[in-house]
Order: sequence, then structure tokens, then C-alpha cells
Amino acid sequence: MQEQKIALVTGASKGIGAAIARELAGDGFRLWLNYRSDHRAATLLAEEIRGSGGDCTLLPFDVADVAAVATALEPLLEHQVPLVLVNNAGFARDGILALMSQGDWEDVLAVHLNGFFNVTRLVVARMLKKRRGRIINIVSTSGETGMAGQVNYSAAKAGLIGATRSLAAEVGRRNILVNAVSPGFIATEMTADLPQEQILPMIPLGRIGEPEEVSGLVSFLCSERASYITGQVFAVNGGAHI
Repeated sequence: MQEQKIALVTGASKGIGAAIARELAGDGFRLWLNYRSDHRAATLLAEEIRGSGGDCTLLPFDVADVAAVATALEPLLEHQVPLVLVNNAGFARDGILALMSQGDWEDVLAVHLNGFFNVTRLVVARMLKKRRGRIINIVSTSGETGMAGQVNYSAAKAGLIGATRSLAAEVGRRNILVNAVSPGFIATEMTADLPQEQILPMIPLGRIGEPEEVSGLVSFLCSERASYITGQVFAVNGGAHI
């Protein structure tokens, strides 16, 4: 009997993460679904996945908390190794740098960069032994172009882009592929309150993207069709950054 593939998706209770979880479940992956605090949304998503014939294990922990990450993942990793890791956990806390608090700077970098390190370090060590794996980091147009009022968020996402390329160079010989997907304005809680009249003129396609337009690309990068692609950044932004 063929071993079922596992995908670990962080920050997956809603938005882009939830869309990725649904997509990969539809592709036949067993889901390890991480979230920090929205237990209700995570539970509803897990029930939806199971109701469609999938398998979903909920893993509530803060990716920025190195001890919590180890406590949640190490017992599972002793017996099973995900084929796919999607580092999606993240949030924005916007404000101009001159008025930004130390906490707003550190918290955003902690989730995006420390969270990437804490989770990926544990998983990739096991992937190296298996000599296979796919790591997808969800970054942002803000990390490619810079965005006023998002110095912390832009710095974090730009750091993830650099980490993606460096890790791809480190682990490629062990058949582990590492790529980044860079969404622009996508219809999630993060963009719900943004002024459409200011945003739409910035997007050549003239609309906000849907989470499924991001998850479809992630699905492709996790498939055998993407077996010669690593170290790349793929934009899903409607042409907002070309």
C-alpha cells in the first residue's frame, strides 16, 4: 500500500492558508493544519476537509514560539515526514517607521522569519534523510517592491525571498525543491478594509485576486510537473508588479 503524502501548512485556518489546505487535500495530501488561535475556523476547515474524504490533523501552535513548535512537531516527525511544507503563517501591523513601536517591528519579523526558521529547520532535517521534499514560502509583492507603511512587513517578506533562494541552493542535491509564491492584493481579511478606489488603479487586471488563484499555483509547485523548478519566486498579483 502506497504511503499517503503529508502536507504541513502553517497559518492555515483562513484566507490563503485555508485555500491552500483545501487544494492540497483535493490533491490527495493528508493535512497537518497549523493555526495559532482561531480554533473555530480551523475546526470548521478540518471538518470540511474530512467531509470531502480528506484527512486533517489540527496543530495549534505559534510558529514564533520555538518551544511550542518543537512540542507540537517533534513527536509527529519521529514517525512521519511531510512531503510538502507550506510556510504561510503571517500578519501585517502597518505604520510608518518613524512612529513604529519596537513591538510592531519585532512581532512581524518574529512570525515571518523566526516562524520560517523554527518550523523549516525541524522539517527539512527529516526531508534531507528522505531525500525528497517541497517547501513553498508564501511571500508578498511588498517584499519585492517595498510598500510605504509596511517597512516591517516588507522587510520580513524580502527576508523570506532571500531565505528561499539560499535554502534551495543548500538542499537541491537531496531532491528538495524550495520556491516562493508572492501574492499581491488577494481577497482576505488583510485586504478587506483597504480602499478599493485606490487599489484597483494599481492593478492592470483591474480586480482583487482570489485565494484559489494562489492555491492553484501552490498545488502545481507541489506536483510532479514542477520537478525541475527550485529557488524561484512566482508572482500572483494581477500585474501590479511586473
